[in-house]
Amino acid sequence: MITHIVLFRLKDRSPENIERTAEVLRSMEGKIDELLSLEIGVDVLRSGRSYDIALTAKFDSLEALGAYQIHPVHQEIVRYMSEAGEASVSVDYETN
Repeated sequence: MITHIVLFRLKDRSPENIERTAEVLRSMEGKIDELLSLEIGVDVLRSGRSYDIALTAKFDSLEALGAYQIHPVHQEIVRYMSEAGEASVSVDYETN
């Protein structure tokens, strides 16, 4: 099992924009076969070091993660986030 986590900091950090962007990310659910689960969380502390949104996705394998990365639905999200996002960090790890 591969877990893919991405944290996003947005250019417009207003609560309305953060929620709108979280909904855009949630829109992937059910549209990409390789995506086993998707969780989108909005930061509640809003500290200076906080990121605004967390994405956690699960995949069967690295190959499935690779297929997700190039899927047209995901590519639409990448384009959206490249405009809306200020910064992002990610980690991908494997569990048994």
